[in-house]
Parts: sequence; structure tokens; C-alpha cells
Amino acid sequence: MTAPDRHPRPDSIAGVLANLRRVPRRVQRESREVIEAAVTQLFEVVVRHPGGATASREYRIDDLARLAGTTTRNVRVYRDRDLLPPPRRVGRIALFNDTHLTRLRLITSMLDRGYTIAHVKEMIGAWEQGKDLGDVLGLETAIAGSWTTERPETMPRADAERLIDDPQAFDRLVALGVVRLDGESRATITRPKLIEAFNEVRGYGIPVGQLVDLYEQTLPHIDAISQLLVRAGAEHVLKRVQPGAPLPADTEIAELIGMLVRFRTHAVASVTATLASSIESTIESMVAGLLTESLPP
Repeated sequence: MTAPDRHPRPDSIAGVLANLRRVPRRVQRESREVIEAAVTQLFEVVVRHPGGATASREYRIDDLARLAGTTTRNVRVYRDRDLLPPPRRVGRIALFNDTHLTRLRLITSMLDRGYTIAHVKEMIGAWEQGKDLGDVLGLETAIAGSWTTERPETMPRADAERLIDDPQAFDRLVALGVVRLDGESRATITRPKLIEAFNEVRGYGIPVGQLVDLYEQTLPHIDAISQLLVRAGAEHVLKRVQPGAPLPADTEIAELIGMLVRFRTHAVASVTATLASSIESTIESMVAGLLTESLPP
């Protein structure tokens, strides 16, 4: 076993854990913020540097297609259309990595949503040129593989109240934790994308209070789905990290976190596809009902 680096980089798994170990034990136990900050840093390190945090795996084309839920023929088609970067070649064998897998899942998701290969190529090209894929596709950046999809926004309280533009809804959002008051004069929007969506939807005439009702009603169900999905990954982690026992080696922690990051991405993609399909079916049924009732016999 190689000796641990005495001065690990601060933006590495070892660096984050080393900083956490330097915090006095009493502070670790009494200050949850210290642990939460370290956890966020660990996941962001793995997301930003997947190859440096834990070794990127390589797959033959059959395994890549199976993991992405597609066929080897489709992989070759996407490769011929320059939708996938070239694989690494060892002799006559083509080896693909996690970057190819993420890209392939994204392509498959876009095609399932009704986009053509030409549209997919154009959108991925825009993404590679630095544009936000979420803006291009209307997908959360979680599917593209980032960790923290939203950054809280702090502003004067008056600006936050003006943004929501409904005193009663503002108070309810404070109670729900979507808005956090920082003293009398400052407020933090913890879910800025949610508020942005509220403001877009109420442009159709739906009151913001009704949107808060919908959010409040769906939140417990979303949390229940999240707990159900995460429990599967947590059970695997707890087999290797026993509560009360010393932490495993930094490389093993990096591997576990990398697994959870990929698990999160796959879970979001699966739930997004299922929810989109369900919503589309419900909308079509509702419109069909309206047409049936309005058309003459």
C-alpha cells in the first residue's frame, strides 16, 4: 500500500477528508454544517473530476449498449454520425468509457422524447460550445451529470417579495423552506428554478397560490420516491461502510461516491422519462375527453 499524500490537493477526495479530519471532534459532532459542507464538496469533486476521483471504467461496445439500454447497431450509427467521440482502441478492440455512457444515455433520452438525430446532433453541438443543455432541452442538468443543480440566491427581502408578488404565497413558501429569511432585510431563494417556473406558469393566468398548493401536495410523493430509490444505493454503501467503524481508504470512498453520483443520474433519467410519459398520456386523455364532449354527435 502506498503512503498517503501528506499534502493532498484541496479539490480532491483526500483533500476534503483531510480538512474534515483536522476539525476538532467536538465541532464535528456539534456542528452539522461542517459535515454537510464536507459532503457537498465530496460529491462536487467526484462530479467535476470523475477520472481523478475514481478510475473511469471502460466497456466494450456490447456492454456499453446494454448499460445504455440500446443496441450495438445504434451505437455504431451514433458514432458514424459523430454523436459519440471516438473510442480508445487496443488493437482491433474499441473501448468506451463513462463519458461515452453518459453521452449515449443522453442521446437515447432525447430520441425517446421525439427529437430526430439531426436535432440531437445540433443540440449536443450547442452543449459542447458551452451552452447550458438545460436551456436547450428543457431538461434538468442532473441528466447531464452535475451534482448541485440549483444554487440558492440571496437578495434583499423586498426583491424576493417583489419576485413572488403575493404576500400570502410568500409566507407559505417561507414555511415550506423555498424562501429562507436572513434577518429582517435579506432573503434567500433556495429553489430559484421553482420560483422561475411559477412565474412562467402564472403567465397563463394560474394564481401563484394554486401553484404553491400543487407544490405542497406533490412534495411528499416526490420525497417518498426519492427515499425509495436512494435506499437501494444506501444499502450497498452500508455494507462497505459500517456505522461506528473507521472509514475505508480514500480511494474506496471515492469509488462509493462515484457510484452514488452515477446512481443519482440514472435515477433522475428514469423518473424523468416515466413522469414525462405519464403526463403526456394524462394530457392526451384530458384533451380527448374535451373534444369528445364538445364535438356534435
